[in-house]
Amino acid sequence: MIDGQINPASTKDTIAHRMAQGRVTPKQHRIGWLRRKISMLTSSLAKRNTSHQTDRQQQDLGELEAMDGDSEAPSGRILLEPYKYLLQLPGKQVRTKLSQAFNHWLNVPEDKLQVIIQVTEMLHNASLLIDDIEDSSKLRRGFPVAHSIYGIPSVINSANYVYFLGLEKVLTLEHPEAVRVFTRQLLELHRGQGLDIHWRDTYTCPTEQEYRNMVLQKTGGLFGLAVGLMQLFSDWKQDLKPLLDTLGLFFQIRDDYAQPELSTQVQNILRQRTENMDIKRYCVDYLEKVGSFAYTRQTLRDLEEEVYRLIGEFGGNPQLESLVKHLSQMHREAEAAAESSTEPHSNQNH
Repeated sequence: MIDGQINPASTKDTIAHRMAQGRVTPKQHRIGWLRRKISMLTSSLAKRNTSHQTDRQQQDLGELEAMDGDSEAPSGRILLEPYKYLLQLPGKQVRTKLSQAFNHWLNVPEDKLQVIIQVTEMLHNASLLIDDIEDSSKLRRGFPVAHSIYGIPSVINSANYVYFLGLEKVLTLEHPEAVRVFTRQLLELHRGQGLDIHWRDTYTCPTEQEYRNMVLQKTGGLFGLAVGLMQLFSDWKQDLKPLLDTLGLFFQIRDDYAQPELSTQVQNILRQRTENMDIKRYCVDYLEKVGSFAYTRQTLRDLEEEVYRLIGEFGGNPQLESLVKHLSQMHREAEAAAESSTEPHSNQNH
């Protein structure tokens, strides 16, 4: 020991001595080292993000373990580790805020609302674990994706496990239609994701309407889940689907929309799945030149105006209007940051 800390040299000597005696195999040593690295990473992540975590995230962590009757057993803790890792990452909690905003109209009892919010967040976060695998992502919110730490099989199992914990939570709502709403919206989510994956892997460029329909399934599925469950416990029976659809499109398009009619150049770049930043910048510059991003910005403005119009038809909703304004501002800030990051590159060409 050195000043109360483990001496790395002595630790190495001890391990080498044990390996020489045949008590620790090289494979066991590597596994032990990997486990210690994972433990150090997750511990560091938790410390760094305590200030970023909302009360909702911290509450979800505790309630999730309470829901799982076997969570105190080693198997229960292991099953939830990838999911708990994701919950430690800073997030925007958009779906929680949407549910709270829609409650301005629906006036759902607080106990039911909290269950619905938790179920929606559980399904959303579990779906992110799967999305990162299906998209071969390396980072989530600036941190390593869960499957790069825990492995793909464990993360898939953890996400599926949380899906069923969510279903179990829905049963506590004690409404005969709750499971039907849950099943319908989860099916929609997977249909949309399936189309998205198919188009990507077959290099198929959908029409704009096909893309919109996919978004309404993929993103709108979870929006519809929260509001659909809330309406079961509300006397306010207005048809919110047009507003939910428009919100779903606005939310998703600001993240990943691009002009459908891609040129041969862009298709070739996409087929490469390149990580070369110069090639990516060229692709971005090209899309800007042909008007793709201008079209995207106009689409977002049109959707935002439609959202405000629909909110007005229902008598207004200050909380929802504020959330849409915040999302729109986030998009504009990201757009400004992207433009500033490409300026030095563009200047080098002159």
